[in-house]
Amino acid sequence: MAIRMFRNIHCKNFLRRSSLMRNQTTSDTPKGHFAVYVGENEKKRFVVPVSYLNQTLFQDLLSQAEEEFGFDHPMGGLTIPCSKDVFIDVTSQLSTNEISY
Repeated sequence: MAIRMFRNIHCKNFLRRSSLMRNQTTSDTPKGHFAVYVGENEKKRFVVPVSYLNQTLFQDLLSQAEEEFGFDHPMGGLTIPCSKDVFIDVTSQLSTNEISY
């Protein structure tokens, strides 16, 4: 229970801080989604559903980002420090899980 509460607080803090970091790319992000930058060297922009914030796999990626960057992201938005292949694998698993509900 405490872990779930901590993760919910972490997600709320992320949303609060990310809403302060608006830039020109927010206009092409659909409602209910947010942009993340992924990659180890060259960053690629992905748009993902906000519902991913409730998923354990995605929260693990957010924890990695917090450990590496804190909330000061070099791209002006959320940067996740993993390879594009890992990110695509994680989001594929999440989208499969959402369909099965």
